[in-house]
Amino acid sequence: MPALPDHTLNDGTTLPAVGLGTYALRGIPGAEGMAEALREGYRLLDSAVNYENEGAVGKAVRMSGVPREQIRVTSKLPGRHHKKPNVTWAIEESLLRSGLDYLDLYLIHWPNPSQQLFVEAWEGMIEARERGLVRSIGVSNFLPEHLDQLIDKTGVAPSVNQIELHPYFNQPEQRAADKARGILTEAWTPIGKGTGLLAEPAVVAAANKHGRSPAQVVLRWHLQLGVLPIPKSATPSRRRENLELGGFQLDDADMAAINALTRPAGRLFDGDPRTHEEF
Repeated sequence: MPALPDHTLNDGTTLPAVGLGTYALRGIPGAEGMAEALREGYRLLDSAVNYENEGAVGKAVRMSGVPREQIRVTSKLPGRHHKKPNVTWAIEESLLRSGLDYLDLYLIHWPNPSQQLFVEAWEGMIEARERGLVRSIGVSNFLPEHLDQLIDKTGVAPSVNQIELHPYFNQPEQRAADKARGILTEAWTPIGKGTGLLAEPAVVAAANKHGRSPAQVVLRWHLQLGVLPIPKSATPSRRRENLELGGFQLDDADMAAINALTRPAGRLFDGDPRTHEEF
């Protein structure tokens, strides 16, 4: 299967074309599953403080047999630690829980706009990067106005913005805003968990045309949009399938038909960053 090209971020670091979501992968079974995923070819594990699995992620890295420098590990700062003095020790605790010497990518998990602390959280993240605790810093669920506040106040643009993105909610304006600011868009819930997305006629038709599964078609759609999808699966066969995205290309008609599935109220839960907050 042809290799998929890496993304080079605005700070010169790199991420693979596809990552593994790790939400709810916890304890020894979670660590074993993630280690197996790394042996299968995954090179990006996406975690968060609020996933309560950073220890399992670190254990998976050590169990996998894959050299540490080939693996990218992401975690995320929760809203309760947005005050600048808290950011350093929060990241240090992430490192202690994982048993890793550094994290490759650290994101502000949500902007929590009513608190108006995300800029000082960003200042703390910049300092953590300068100290070598993290290699790259970014955000999750940030709108263009949130991104501009960070850039205007600090002069530092996030390397990544991880957002809800799938064919039911394809976010063209947000993707364009990220690109204009040199920010890579990552997608959480990329294949529309718990929906009928994979049975949509447009997806099934493209799958039949290219001899691929519906999930592979949706993930390929992300790649051709320039997005890094983070699918999650605990099933080895599905994990391997989600990596096998080379060797075929969706044509313009396929892309248009899948894009036509989007809808204004396409979020899968009430996660509008203008109002939704997590701590």
